[in-house]
Amino acid sequence: MPELPEVETTRRGLAPHLIGRRVENLIVRQPKLRWPIAAALREQLPGQRVDDIERRAKYLLVHTMAGSALLHLGMSGSLRVLPEATPPGTHDHIDWRLDSGQVLRYTDPRRFGCQLWQNPGEVHELLAGLGPEPLSDTFDGDLLWQLSRGRKSAVKLFLMDQKIVVGVGNIYAAEALFAAAIHPARAAGQISRARYRDLAAAVKRILAYAIRRGGTTLRDFISPDGLPGYFEQELYVYGRTGLPCRNCATPIKASVLGQRSTFHCPRCQR
Repeated sequence: MPELPEVETTRRGLAPHLIGRRVENLIVRQPKLRWPIAAALREQLPGQRVDDIERRAKYLLVHTMAGSALLHLGMSGSLRVLPEATPPGTHDHIDWRLDSGQVLRYTDPRRFGCQLWQNPGEVHELLAGLGPEPLSDTFDGDLLWQLSRGRKSAVKLFLMDQKIVVGVGNIYAAEALFAAAIHPARAAGQISRARYRDLAAAVKRILAYAIRRGGTTLRDFISPDGLPGYFEQELYVYGRTGLPCRNCATPIKASVLGQRSTFHCPRCQR
């Protein structure tokens, strides 16, 4: 699934092509994604000028005077700006036809993404109750320490809880815990304030670096310009089962937490 750096990379790639452009109409070839294409999107978006494109967690918000389109890439979705005459492929489900002569094309083989609508002055229910952005000033180690008190769940699951902090998915949680030398299965409530400060700093550093490098290419993600992300080759633990730790050469171990694969170095992480 595209994680926060991939979504932010997509936002930055789309912004120059969308902001200031008018959406002339929508071409919907497949209305059934994770949820049906919102009727309000079909009714309100055509004719509107795009004022801004924002990321909230792993969602994209395309803002207009009439409201905001709420987009999620799901597990395999991508958005690209293409010439209007580009023939659609099998999994090209939706085109936004722009006044530039281009289309914003949504491709999604698994159809787990969504295109919904948020009215002006409202917060969509999918965004309500989300925690702070990990790259914002409101997220830090002190916040993690305060929210973790009394929690017995594994720290990796705590870090991936979207009510605690948004957008820290499986890959980047594993990498940040390695950078902070914290075992992913340790109880969240047993970790000190100092170590949470190290963890929050690692989250910020790794996410920011991944964004600069274009995200993490796994199976499906491709950035809007058609180029893959470049962060995967620099992963320290994720997906490296049995390979030597880049710090100490101990073989990386795999385990399952919360029905998700996780990876750690048994020597470096305690």
